[in-house]
Amino acid sequence: MAQAVWNKLKELEKPTLGQLFAGDPARLDTLATRFELGEDAAAGAIRFDWSKTHLDAAHIAAFEELAAAMDFAGRRAALFAGDIVNPTEGRAAEHTAQRGVGSDDSVRLAADLHHRTAAIVEAIHRGAMGEVKHLIHIGIGGSALGPALAIDALARDGAMVDVHVVSNIDGCAMEQAFAACDPATTMLAIASKTFTTIETMTNAESALQWLRENGVEDPYGRVVALTASPDKAVEWGVDETRVLPFSESVGGRYSLWSSIGFPVAMALGWPDFAEFLAGAAAMDVHFRDAEGAANLPLRAAFADQYYTRLRGCQTRGVFAYDERLALLPDYLQQLEMESNGKSVTFDGQPVDGPTAPITWGGVGTDAQHAVFQLLHQGTSLVPVDFIASIAPGDDLDPAHHRILLSNCFAQGAALMAGKPSDDPARAYPGDRPSATILLDDLTPGVFGALIAFHEHRTFANAVLMGINPFDQFGVELGKAIANQIEQGGTRFDPSTEALLALSGIG
Repeated sequence: MAQAVWNKLKELEKPTLGQLFAGDPARLDTLATRFELGEDAAAGAIRFDWSKTHLDAAHIAAFEELAAAMDFAGRRAALFAGDIVNPTEGRAAEHTAQRGVGSDDSVRLAADLHHRTAAIVEAIHRGAMGEVKHLIHIGIGGSALGPALAIDALARDGAMVDVHVVSNIDGCAMEQAFAACDPATTMLAIASKTFTTIETMTNAESALQWLRENGVEDPYGRVVALTASPDKAVEWGVDETRVLPFSESVGGRYSLWSSIGFPVAMALGWPDFAEFLAGAAAMDVHFRDAEGAANLPLRAAFADQYYTRLRGCQTRGVFAYDERLALLPDYLQQLEMESNGKSVTFDGQPVDGPTAPITWGGVGTDAQHAVFQLLHQGTSLVPVDFIASIAPGDDLDPAHHRILLSNCFAQGAALMAGKPSDDPARAYPGDRPSATILLDDLTPGVFGALIAFHEHRTFANAVLMGINPFDQFGVELGKAIANQIEQGGTRFDPSTEALLALSGIG
């Protein structure tokens, strides 16, 4: 059934963007939607505009057929019910329960764990653990990318605690954090689902040593552990009262909503973190209840599949016209490429087409002077997402923000319209797609909805491709070989052996 739908999709005509707008006066109303986070206008809203993509009524109808053929409704229901949706590891994926949307038991457990996290956060802010000015958060992958993004986006103005996120095993990263912190007023957060991740635990040992060398008598007393393996954290030396668990069914790159969000709550305060969760929950309810192309993450997945499968696009660009979202492309790289960078289907069969494109991007207007030449005149077709906020994040002359938004909107218009010229070097072909995600303001709630939108978009793409987005075995092979190098006794290819010898490792 699904293959028949793909065959139909491949045979459909592909009008230009100009033709699509000219032929459908209601196109903007159909493909640009304002998502309200709540009935109260103060909750905020996001405008999702997919009208400058090549989706039309025929393609949307066929993609809705594909969603039915791939049992999108059933897979979505299983996700929210807490059923096993990660068959290779025999696990549920219950990140939405952390936001209050999921099975009753999982929602209750998440609420209890949040209560525990909130109590510790508020106690620290009240001074129960002495003066705390700095927090070094140590993790890797989803345990670091999400907190780093959220703190950079939301805590630039008057953070309650100065948070430094360290993920790289390169000692320069740790030393940079040490240089910015006073050990007498610094706490450590160790974030590891298993509490065995070698990069994280090596960095944690170095941080403890730094505290010891700088006069902290009980460095373990300055540690909070964020983990799905609380027994391992206690065994390592963390007092059980400062272990903040999260469920085994919460995957690393979906874990920001769990106790992994502790450093975000430390920087913002618990009320703002609760607003962040509520914004994500609003998107959860929409994704759970809306059908067909009215479902915003599913509609985005239709466009993603159109460009990847029908137009052969191997990359997707994400450009945030907001300095506060500078880390968003990095975050989405892991979310999308680790989730959907697969070559087998849900049941282990080879896929019959491309899966995830390469996600990349940057910050406007910097990116305009670096990579937009390729977007406008290069030979590669690259669908682009533009993300911006109507409200500025600064208090400078309004001209700054006006020029920023003007550039953002102009780029989408220019990619679509192009510009002919008798001089080939000055000709712009146009008909190049973009989507725009326009926030009313970058509040904790709106930011939560934005991140949840991308999580559900990633899941919807996986369903349409018939793959499992919740395992990541591709991460393991290189790490296993690195462990073999550490242990010694294993022979490798001549190139690797030469590199090891030159580095003094072999």
